[in-house]
Amino acid sequence: MSKASLGRLTAAGVITVAVALAAVACGPADDSAAPAGKSTGAATDSTGSASAKAPTKAPAKKKDDKPAAKPAFKGDGTFQVGSDIKPGTYRSSGNSDGLCYWERSKDAKGEADSILANDNVTGSSYVTIARTDKFFKSTGCDDWFAVTSAKAGAPKTTMAGDGMFKVGTDIQPGTYKSAGNTDDNCYWERSKDALHGLDSIKANDNVTGTAIVTIGASDAYFKSTGCSTWKKTG
Repeated sequence: MSKASLGRLTAAGVITVAVALAAVACGPADDSAAPAGKSTGAATDSTGSASAKAPTKAPAKKKDDKPAAKPAFKGDGTFQVGSDIKPGTYRSSGNSDGLCYWERSKDAKGEADSILANDNVTGSSYVTIARTDKFFKSTGCDDWFAVTSAKAGAPKTTMAGDGMFKVGTDIQPGTYKSAGNTDDNCYWERSKDALHGLDSIKANDNVTGTAIVTIGASDAYFKSTGCSTWKKTG
């Protein structure tokens, strides 16, 4: 393993109401325009012309108006795998203060040996909770959502400096460049899964100055911490 900080074990720390307005038109006092004994069946204005009828139905709801997805579990708490939460891959995004900390553990002793994997997060993070995990702890994170196979949109060709990005969903494979990194604080990582173990890492590095990395189509995720914006160059 390189100079990556994976070994960190300490936590920082409409309702729309449609109203139909009925138009009421007053006809002339002398309805001489209508044949005797017959009704025109339509309201008329002062000129004797039939007035338009107001719509009686509310506008149809758009098909793409879907309810927002509900989080699988909150960003604070310790959850027992199998009873409180299900095994699977989850995502937390929008963590902007660097205080989000998560931890997969094999027991509830709270000791260093209990931890299977952990991380401090800025931006977004993906975590796969295995069936053999016993507990999952989250502190100071935004809510966690289950990751589905459905794609939200076209993968992007730029990445903010902090976060974990799913290849083929969040970002396109290809060669990316991040320039102007100082103090050796830029860290990047290509990984094959979201278990965050040592075996998950395919390649990683700490960078000062310009960083260039090729993200393969077979990579599962790309993680970046403390780096300037990544832009696809090839």
